[in-house]
Amino acid sequence: MIDRSLLFEVLTQRLTESRALALLGARQVGKTTLAQLYASRHNCVYFDLEDPQSLEHLSQPMVTLDAALSAGRTVVIDEVQRRAELFPVLRTLIDRHARNSQFLLLGSASPLLLQQSGESLAGRLGLLYMGGVALSEWTHTNSSSSAKGLSPVHMNQLWLRGGFPRALLAPSARAAMRWLRDYLSLVIERDMPQMGLNVAALTMQRFWRLLAHYHGQTWNAAEPARSLGVSEPTVRKYLDFLVGLQLVRQLPPWHENLGKRQVKAPKIYIRDSGLLHYLWGVEDDDALWLHPKSGASWEGFALEQVLHVAQPDEAYFWATHSGAELDLLMFKRGLRVGVEFKRIDAPKITPSMLIAIQDLHLDALYVVYPGQRRYHLQPKSAAISTPIEAIPLNDLATLPADWN
Repeated sequence: MIDRSLLFEVLTQRLTESRALALLGARQVGKTTLAQLYASRHNCVYFDLEDPQSLEHLSQPMVTLDAALSAGRTVVIDEVQRRAELFPVLRTLIDRHARNSQFLLLGSASPLLLQQSGESLAGRLGLLYMGGVALSEWTHTNSSSSAKGLSPVHMNQLWLRGGFPRALLAPSARAAMRWLRDYLSLVIERDMPQMGLNVAALTMQRFWRLLAHYHGQTWNAAEPARSLGVSEPTVRKYLDFLVGLQLVRQLPPWHENLGKRQVKAPKIYIRDSGLLHYLWGVEDDDALWLHPKSGASWEGFALEQVLHVAQPDEAYFWATHSGAELDLLMFKRGLRVGVEFKRIDAPKITPSMLIAIQDLHLDALYVVYPGQRRYHLQPKSAAISTPIEAIPLNDLATLPADWN
């Protein structure tokens, strides 16, 4: 059993603050398990819209849900995107019952669902996004003390297999990759058409392979469009849909008036490292470490862990056409925090880091790497006063105050 108590606490707190809360994320990340745990500890009534019995109970949704709310119960609705006609009913009931913790809605964060909820529940619905198993959760699961961090074996297991619980806990790496293959097939052949994107399965499989090729790189729609024989707007539509499903991350570029030519195309990452490795044909640790794009995989994996812990207000990358770049620029509570990802044993200050500090006016710069020692990096120039610190990926549970 994976310890997701930290996320459970966040869910519980958010429900006390909102009349309705949507728990959104890709299919199979554990939304239902978390919601069922909440329901077992609170006065809830649970409806699963893939269950015929639940659908029968909701044949008269206004009557059924109003009765549950009048009894002081929290209503949990799983797979809410399947019944778009429920949203106007929910709006009426939320306004009728003036208390928090009325509804917990579960669904894939598809553009269709977000549009429906935005139109019907604007100002009434809070959003909580749930990803796969994070490094902090895996650490709590496998260590009696989170301060000890993960063993290299457990760290590699999470990186190789990704954060989908059933892949992560599979009896072998090969079994995990088989599960990921079947998962992707179901998403392409069943879920995406149901959510409004009707594309031939073979075309979408090819598009996923192209995304794997672009992982960690700036996105240019022209080449995928030519390869698939479709227009650039169509390719952008495919990408936006997968971003909405929380399966792909599109990290936007940051640019401001610096008197320099800056990159204005987004970077693309497949959010789950296991799914990326399946698409690359990587099935074990040795193949992963030897893969020519292993560094890009590690960067994407570390990026997701940092964003999970830091929870920034905004996140970008930055690059100039002359070669200076910053892997991650986070804005939080008025601070500008830069992050570089280095898969080396002892990272050092680079000219690119110093340019980023000066041009972007960073309040702090952190270099995340796969080592074991945390230390400060001292620039040679006394004009650079911004603190620079190297942080092992394993230490993300004890981040500086700037991050959390």
